[in-house]
Amino acid sequence: MSKSQQTFNKREREKKRAKKKKDKAEKREARKLAKAERGESGTEIEFMYVDENGNLTAEKPDPTKKIEIKAEDIELGVPRNSSEPMDFVRRGKVKFYAEDKGYGFITDKATKDSIFFHINDVYDGIKENHIVTYEIGKGPKGNKAIKVEQVKN
Repeated sequence: MSKSQQTFNKREREKKRAKKKKDKAEKREARKLAKAERGESGTEIEFMYVDENGNLTAEKPDPTKKIEIKAEDIELGVPRNSSEPMDFVRRGKVKFYAEDKGYGFITDKATKDSIFFHINDVYDGIKENHIVTYEIGKGPKGNKAIKVEQVKN
């Protein structure tokens, strides 16, 4: 006689699968019984309402709090440019510069934010405490200073 094709591990896996399937069916039946005891049926549809703030609620919202919005006031797409011109060139002071590593940080004069810069984006030789002009660009980890130039006095 030849040996059975099934190994011990295959039989154990099949037993586990069958047990999981049985447990799942038992849980499903228990949920059905609990639902029936509470008097719920599976065909009920629950309604949710949207209140004046845009949140979902179970209660019907008060129509007196409804806000009227004109269709002309809704802007789709990119918002229109404001009348004030954007200042792309900014000024700041180099607060830290590691010449051997090739990077540093500039403190913006207007916002006092710290902005990263790399030596590849520097046009002039700069050192710490120099006043510089720069533009904001996108780096891999956020904003960075590009086109960094020392201000000539």
